[in-house]
Parts: sequence; structure tokens; C-alpha cells
Amino acid sequence: MVKETAYYDLLGVSPTCSQDDLKKAYRKLALKYHPDKNPNEGERFKAISQAYEVLANEEKRRLYDMGGEKAIKEGGMASATSPMDIFDMFFGMGRSKRDQGPRKGKDLHFALGVTLEELYNGSTRKLRVSRKEICEDCKGSGTRTPGVSAEKCAACQGSGMQIRVERLRNNSNFIQQIQSICTECQGNGEKIAAKDRCKKCSGNKVIKNSTLLEVHIDKGMTDGQKIVFSGEADQDPSYEPGDIIVILEQKDHDVFKRSHGNNLLMTMKINITEALCGFQKTVTTLDNRTLLITSHPGEVVKHGAIKYIAGEGMPTYRNPFEKGKLIINFAVEFPDYIDPAHIPKLEAILPPRAIQDIPMTDVEEVELHDYSIIDEERSRQNHRDAYEAYEEDGDMNHGPGVQCATH
Repeated sequence: MVKETAYYDLLGVSPTCSQDDLKKAYRKLALKYHPDKNPNEGERFKAISQAYEVLANEEKRRLYDMGGEKAIKEGGMASATSPMDIFDMFFGMGRSKRDQGPRKGKDLHFALGVTLEELYNGSTRKLRVSRKEICEDCKGSGTRTPGVSAEKCAACQGSGMQIRVERLRNNSNFIQQIQSICTECQGNGEKIAAKDRCKKCSGNKVIKNSTLLEVHIDKGMTDGQKIVFSGEADQDPSYEPGDIIVILEQKDHDVFKRSHGNNLLMTMKINITEALCGFQKTVTTLDNRTLLITSHPGEVVKHGAIKYIAGEGMPTYRNPFEKGKLIINFAVEFPDYIDPAHIPKLEAILPPRAIQDIPMTDVEEVELHDYSIIDEERSRQNHRDAYEAYEEDGDMNHGPGVQCATH
């Protein structure tokens, strides 16, 4: 007779299952809840691994069937193997490359807003970040007295987790297993007596501190590019620190827009005279040089024309002497009104109008109006509102029908 079935329930198998059934169940659940696939299911992955580690061992399983989890702990068979080690051993990977030596902590990510000028010219920025650092007073031991070390937490047997089994309120035949962080050691798996705790870190081994990073932005870097500071993330005596990763976020520029890698795109407005008769315009570059652009007389620049200047785009990352194109989109601004008295002069120098064959009869003369999409949408909405109001008014005034009397 099995005393408790919490471990079997976790794996979704019956107490009479075979070792093959256990392996199949663990394989399915371990892959589903692995932290790399489901970062928020770390605790469930840990519980699944603990259950499998006990039930896969014949002696531990026999002890668990007789007295439950309490018997495992009292019998000195509580597992000290990490869930990741169990996973690696099960799938025949041993210790993966990333697990050789101390485990690596989580990476810390920070966003840094940068201007297009900084990405063009290169820059150095200061970024203050908050992180955990190993306590200098106790050198990460958490104790104030040399030679005194933390002891395994008796409440959780060093696992950092407490599991309790409760019966469901509305059905006494079913039980549920509740897993939570150990309140005695706050999930650390070990405890330090109050009298032995380091005063600076209160026995936590680490303290919160801030550090100033010098972020070098190289010429040609891009929006979203990452700058990695290896081993500068949170420190802890039990693992190697992760990396601080700074992610560049490019701010919008008033004139230029990055396009297709290292090209720069801008819009240049010219009037009708400049478009037809030529012009000279200046462009101030991102490194404050002045470029002179010339359109010679007789060279017509049409509205929407696109031209480029070679070598005046963004520098190439790690090869800053090679630059992209500066692409210019021309927008011709037409006058709102021309004095009719000047029309004959314009007609004399501009290409003649196309001759239009207009029939003598059945011709309707119409008038052109300015069109606006916004006005169109507003008009449609007004029509819909008026129709709905009419429908509502009709429903309110429509009383019950009157039946005629019959003789």
C-alpha cells in the first residue's frame, strides 16, 4: 500500500507503473518545462526532476512508497543532485559545455538611447547599472567569524523548497501537493545562525551596489545592436556572474533616416522654379560638414525624383572609411495661385498644352473640388450618425399596432 502519491501525480503515472513508464513520463515533462523553453516554470521543472530522481531509484522508491517524502528525508536519501544534472544524465549529455565549471548567472539587459550622430561619429557614454556584488567583509561566506560556515537547512533538507500535501476541501478522497520556497532559508537551502551572520550583508553573502559602465559606441553600429560586458552581471559565490548586455536604441532624426543598411535617406523640398530652372542647395552632414548640391539650368527635377550622393551615407561597422549612399527624395512644392496676367508669359516658354478633341454636343461641364481623406471620413461618419439617430427616433415613435374591429 503506497502511503502518498504526490511524486507519482507530478509525473502523471500510477504507483504501479514500470521504470519505462517513468522514463517516458519524465522525458515528456522535462522537455516541456525545461527552463530554456519555459523560463517561468523553473519550480515545476525542479519538482518533476526531484520526483523522478526518487522514483527511478529502487531503494528510494521503496522507502517513499512506505513512508512518503518524510521517510526519504529521515532516511538520509534526500537528493543533493541539481535538476539540470538529472536532466543531463537522463539525456546522456553528462555536463554540457555551458555547465563545465561553476554555473553562470543570468544576464542583465539595459537599453541605451543613442542619436544618429553618435552612430555616425562614434561615441563614449556612461551608464550606471545596479547589480549584486559579493560582500567584501565576509568574502561571500555570509558569516562574520572565520571558519564558521552555513549549515544545511533542516526544514527543506537543503533543497530550498518545501512540499506539503493537503486534502481538497470539497472532496476528501483527493489530495493536492503544494510546493513553495522554504520560509526558513528563503530558498537558499542553508542557514546561518543570527549570531554568526555578517553585519554588512546580513548573511546574504551579496550586497546591492551600482557600477558605472563606459559604453563605447563604434562608428556604423546599428539600432538594436548589443554591446556585451562579459562577467559584469550579478555576482554570487555559487556561480559565475552573467553578462551585462547593453542594447542600442536609435532615436529618430529630424532630417535623416537610415535605409537599407548603411544608406541615409532624406527629403529635400524645392519649388517649381528650382525644379525647372536649376538650384543650389546645401546639406549639413552628421559630422557637421556642408555639402553643396547643384542642379544646372535646363535639368528638370520632377516631383518624387530620387538621386544619391556616393560615399555620404553611414560608415560601415568596423570599416568606417567605407560609407553608404546619401539618397535624396525631391518633393516639388507648387504655388497655390498664379496671377492670370502671367499665364500668357508662362505659356510662351512652357511646352504647349496637349490638343484635346472636345465633341460639340452631349458634353457636361463639371467643377473640380479639393479632396481630403479626412473630410471624406468625417462626412461618412456624419451620415452614419444621422442614420442611426433616425432609426432610434423611428423605434421610439412606433407604437403598438391597432387592430380593426370585426362584425
